[in-house]
Amino acid sequence: MNWQQLISNKRLGQEEAHIARRDDRTEFRRDYDRLIFSAPFRRLQNKTQVFPLPGSVFVHNRLTHSLEVASVGRSLGDDVARRLIELHPELADSHISEIGSIVSAACLAHDMGNPPFGHSGERAIATYFSEGPGLKYKDLVTDEEWADITHFDGNANAFRLLTHQFKGRRPGGFVLTYSTLASIVKYPFPAIKAKKQKFGYFQQEADIYNKIKDDLGLCGRHPLVYLVEAADDICYEIMDLEDAHKLKILTFDETKKLMLGFVPEDRHARIEEHSKEVSDKNELIVYYRSCAIGELVKECVNVFIKNEEAILKGEFEGSLIKHTCPLISDAYNKCVDVAVHRIYNSRDVIDTELAGYRIIYTLVELFTDAVMNPDKAYSQLLLGRISSQYEVDSIGIYPRLLAVLDFISGMTDVFALDLFRKINGQSLPAV
Repeated sequence: MNWQQLISNKRLGQEEAHIARRDDRTEFRRDYDRLIFSAPFRRLQNKTQVFPLPGSVFVHNRLTHSLEVASVGRSLGDDVARRLIELHPELADSHISEIGSIVSAACLAHDMGNPPFGHSGERAIATYFSEGPGLKYKDLVTDEEWADITHFDGNANAFRLLTHQFKGRRPGGFVLTYSTLASIVKYPFPAIKAKKQKFGYFQQEADIYNKIKDDLGLCGRHPLVYLVEAADDICYEIMDLEDAHKLKILTFDETKKLMLGFVPEDRHARIEEHSKEVSDKNELIVYYRSCAIGELVKECVNVFIKNEEAILKGEFEGSLIKHTCPLISDAYNKCVDVAVHRIYNSRDVIDTELAGYRIIYTLVELFTDAVMNPDKAYSQLLLGRISSQYEVDSIGIYPRLLAVLDFISGMTDVFALDLFRKINGQSLPAV
């Protein structure tokens, strides 16, 4: 792979168009703006990140997480672009300086395909078909299509959301640049080739992905995927610690120790000196968090530059964080261990996952049956709740099943819960 080809401002759906622009935004900044003003992005504010949606203590949701990932991603991309131009002066007049904008836009989009209740929602969708009543549809679709449905994943669904031409929408979906779209495909293969749950695109979008892949000369992941992944990993672990401290799952001393674990010990005294002016413990955690993120960003940039050749050859394996220096990788692994044992297995998180699983499983079951049996009286009532953009009347089983999943995955947590309650007769519209 080569940088000149990898960084392309060609837009999906407007490949032949030459549009006159009236402002100075680059095409990649347009991607960012187009995403941040979109309805699917706004809906992330009502989708769970890890902890239940906020009560008296505000914790991260998918929207705030995505904005923070985009910020860290821009820092990673800008630093990598500067270092690459230093190494390859011939790239100075190319789009290489726009890496920060591309990565930040991809970071905004990376969670847009997640269903309500996150991974619990993904599991509910997949297991309805792989273990539940949905098994009866297995022989009605191809093996490739069945793999899509039984491995349903938010990553692939994000690519679909951004590129699929839903009914009444323009060709090319969001009409984003090829480089931004390629930068969100963390797993550049279809579900039929996935060893675990994760994959990059559904069969309906395979031709679109392959067109982008060929145009950009990809042999595996787009290199900028590593920066998007690093930004997500950094924010996921570090911000979960901050939320856990606010919710009193972790003590101040535990959280401080984990965050300062990323900083060389010879700098701890200077950090403590600067922190003396702050008495609020939440604000101190914010300061320690910024120190941790700064160290992680610097080290991930170093790993990327050090392994540039392997990345461009498609031979680099694992994440950037996996290849960081022992200080950083050890500190990160300690955070992961604490998160798994103390945060993700906390009672509130598990209770939310249990409830979310049941809600999404039930909605998938009811709406799938309605789409497959549209002449039933109850089916017609349910179908009346589905927006016309979702092609539930498509010819073929696979497109209709995907239309159901498009509808459900686009819901917010609160909308899904409200619809579940109404369907089960537990609530009625306000009068």
